[in-house]
Amino acid sequence: MSEVFIKGAFALPVVAGDVRTAWQKEGFGFGVFRDRPGQEWNDFVHDKDEFVVVAEGELSISVGTETADCEAGDLVRIPRGAVHSLKTNSQGGSVWFYGYGHWGENG
Repeated sequence: MSEVFIKGAFALPVVAGDVRTAWQKEGFGFGVFRDRPGQEWNDFVHDKDEFVVVAEGELSISVGTETADCEAGDLVRIPRGAVHSLKTNSQGGSVWFYGYGHWGENG
């Protein structure tokens, strides 16, 4: 994967069904997190590749040594084994979609 952060990858408003369909075509699962303002998920590592799409709000996301402020429509590609963290920065909380799989195994 050449890009970790892809700004505006999904049109607004971000529709859960559209994201789910796109990911299923690549063999990825689909889940939803709804986080309160200030919620942090720190230093996670998975044995699968992960997609994250911000549906609502703003998050600061770090993958390895890269960090970006992400907003609705932004896609983040997190390779297996990469240390990553997310923090909700928006006053109204955030909604973000995630999916695990393996890039290159389907499609």
